[in-house]
Order: sequence, then C-alpha cells, then structure tokens
Amino acid sequence: PKILTGEEPADFGKTIDIATKGSLKELILPSIISITAPIAVGIVFGVAALGAFLAGAILSGFVFAVMMSNSGGAWDNAKKWIEDGNLGGKGTEAHKASITGDTVGDPFKDTAGPSINTLLVVMSLTASIFMGFLLLFNGGLGIISAIL
Repeated sequence: PKILTGEEPADFGKTIDIATKGSLKELILPSIISITAPIAVGIVFGVAALGAFLAGAILSGFVFAVMMSNSGGAWDNAKKWIEDGNLGGKGTEAHKASITGDTVGDPFKDTAGPSINTLLVVMSLTASIFMGFLLLFNGGLGIISAIL
C-alpha cells in the first residue's frame, strides 16, 4: 500500500530472506533423493547396476538439460525477434504469446537446465565416495544377488 505510492521503501532484504528460506526448504527432498538413490542402488543391486544407473542418469540428464537450455534460449530470442518488428511487432497476439514463452524460457535457460548438471555431479560423487562401502555388500554384487 504505502510502497506502491512511494511513501515507504520496500524491504528487499525481507523479500530475499523469504525466497531463500522457501527455496532451501523445497531443496531438501531432491537433495536427499540425489544422495540416497545411488547408495540404495549400489547396496541392493550392486556396483554394476550402479554403473548402469549412473550412465542412464547422465545420458538422459544431459539430453534433458540441453533441451531445456536450448528451448529456453529459443523462447527468449523469439520474443526479441517479434519485438524487432517481425510478425507484427509489439502489442500483437504473437507478442503476447512470446511474453508467456519468455516467462517460461528464462527459468528453463538460466536455472532448470544447468541445475540438472549439479544433480548429476552430486549423484556421481556420492557413488564414487561410497564405492568402498558398496563393495562390502556381497563383494559388490549387492544384497539382491545374495537373496537370489
């Protein structure tokens, strides 16, 4: 209310604090999954299955990250292209649609695509760090091979 009229300055620190706390809270479950999934696969199915798990994660994650980065950049550039006068320029339905595309594209390009790389690094490092531990389970063959 008073912020909108300029009578009172905005408290940017509080806004950033709220956003940071929310982000960190939402990051807990994905972090736990990215750390425990390689360990669980290695313990249950063995190190060979863990290698296949990581290979699949890296291959699919790479394709997904590249797709998100490229499509986000394309949506961002489409808006700029339309604003340069193509397809009728600003104020047209194409421009309105490109604004929506840019709204989705920027997070794709700047955050979602690159963050998949971090996920893959965490999974690979977790597997590397726990490899000695995983070799203890039935010689690295996993618990499932001992049961079968």
